[in-house]
Amino acid sequence: MIDNFLSNFQDGVYHILNIKSYDHILFLIVLTIPYLFKDWKRVFTLISVFTLGHCVSLALTTYNIINVNIKLIELLIPISILIIALFNVFTAGKKSHGPIIGLVFFATLFFGLVHGLGFVSTFETLISSSENKLLVLLEIGLGFEVGQLFIAFMVIFLSFLCQTIFRFSKRDWIMVISSIVVGFILPILIKNNLFS
Repeated sequence: MIDNFLSNFQDGVYHILNIKSYDHILFLIVLTIPYLFKDWKRVFTLISVFTLGHCVSLALTTYNIINVNIKLIELLIPISILIIALFNVFTAGKKSHGPIIGLVFFATLFFGLVHGLGFVSTFETLISSSENKLLVLLEIGLGFEVGQLFIAFMVIFLSFLCQTIFRFSKRDWIMVISSIVVGFILPILIKNNLFS
């Protein structure tokens, strides 16, 4: 029982930290780059909403409530990263307003649903017919949460270092990092024929 939990938990963490599926890492970078340590409650909530989206979409597909068009999901994932990165670029340095924060939370939930759909085929290989699918989903979801919180902490820590030691302005830091992520995402979108 403990072995199964640890294995599923590790699978969830590995999915987030696996450099081969760097789309998750890029999304988490642009999601958390605007925040500092003092914003930890908001970051924790965003990460949890993102995890919830993952788990809901996995549950919906696992129990055959919805079917997935994998080609569409492979296109929507980089688009979701691009949207948040561009949002950061255009709002960097501006004061946060209530409706904007609500929009970010809603967008994070939606993108969590999309990113979760991208994990469906891998998830199906991880569960056997004898296992309780809901329990496995919760265990993997806990791994998602911990892996995502680790990435978020690293992003915020790096932001802290660059803004305090190297004296980057918060606005410039957000714009530069978000623009770098856009530079990573555009070739993926071109490869997926978005612009053709």
